Amino acid sequence: MKEKLVILSGAGVSAESGISTFRDSDGLWENYKVSEVCDISAWPRNPGLMLQFYNERRAQLAGVKPNAAHYAIAELEKDYDVTVVTQNVDNLHERAGSTRIIHLHGELTKVRPENCYTHLDGFSTKEVIDIGYDAIELGDKGANGAQLRPHIVWFGEAVPNIEKAIDAVEQADILLIVGTSMQVYPAAGLYGYAKAGTPIYLIDPKPIRLNDKRITQIQEVATKGMETFKNILNSK
Repeated sequence: MKEKLVILSGAGVSAESGISTFRDSDGLWENYKVSEVCDISAWPRNPGLMLQFYNERRAQLAGVKPNAAHYAIAELEKDYDVTVVTQNVDNLHERAGSTRIIHLHGELTKVRPENCYTHLDGFSTKEVIDIGYDAIELGDKGANGAQLRPHIVWFGEAVPNIEKAIDAVEQADILLIVGTSMQVYPAAGLYGYAKAGTPIYLIDPKPIRLNDKRITQIQEVATKGMETFKNILNSK
């Protein structure tokens, strides 16, 4: 039976494909204020701006490709039972060949009616639509007549897949954290659910101090760090 390897991935994995990281220290993402494009409170005020922002991100995604880190993660499925838990909203893990992916913060290539996927319908995905890299505009409506919105988890909204992620981490024999600054919760606390004795590897070019003796940091960018991590696995 294959060992269970759970990978927690973040923006640093996709950065080397040319996708900007979610947020810099100035509170901007692609020159937009994060509070105006990533918070549910902004949707009633200016849905057109939010639709424009995610249309631009979708168009950007169409023009980039998975990098060596994405492919290295997918290749691990040959020898391990791999689950990828990602904070990324892009589809680069899928395009690289990973087959079991939990998207914590939604998926950029999908949309849904604004009144669906809530606690009222048990976060049902039956109204979620895959539109690929197409744009959506004000007036574009779902089958139920409601305005379509990005299938993205914004600040102020629940993270419906967090329980699935916790379950995966609890079962992990090996845990890898790659490309995430460990600052966005609840995702940042997931590693704490790993059972006692589970080795945890953290790939990030900057030193990250976490109070857990199980953690071994590989202080490299994602592509290089994945090579180092695979060498560690091969030497076990």
